[in-house]
Amino acid sequence: MSEPAARQLTYAEYRALEEASDAKHEFVDGEARAVSGGTPEHARLQARMTTLLSLALANKPCEPFSSELRVHIAATRRSAYPDVTVICAQVEHADADPRAATNPTVIVEVLSPNTEADGRGEKWAHYPTIPSLRHYVLVSQHRPRVEVYTRTDLGWHYAEALPGSTLTLSAIDAAIPLDELYASRLGG
Repeated sequence: MSEPAARQLTYAEYRALEEASDAKHEFVDGEARAVSGGTPEHARLQARMTTLLSLALANKPCEPFSSELRVHIAATRRSAYPDVTVICAQVEHADADPRAATNPTVIVEVLSPNTEADGRGEKWAHYPTIPSLRHYVLVSQHRPRVEVYTRTDLGWHYAEALPGSTLTLSAIDAAIPLDELYASRLGG
């Protein structure tokens, strides 16, 4: 006997769930999917990227936000909690969700075994529909490697940064040395 299909949530029901919950959930196709905690390496890379972006963006009109910021993707009715989000100028909020931003310029996802397929697949299918998005950055948790997709007049351009190189985010005039991103102060 098959299980009955789960009832689809409305976006208003999802928002009410988020307001009442201590856990975070992403909204995907009418479902609230719990966002699990990451590994120490994931958390370190997320924190380092936020710090390095903060330093690179000092005295500029863009600001990085942690994974506590919910991003609403209006075109596909999805909400997500990227690992790092950079917004330039003022945060614009979704009509359907005043606590969610709609205008990221940069989205960063740290890839782990549990999140890599989603970061390269489903999230990548949704994020490019955000008109303000200029860079989608994938940070490898397993080796020093960062991939960046940059929106151009001709579509999305792919580049990668490896040890000894610099991650360049032209839309926000920021450069992140990969060796600094992957440096560990704890020696391991």
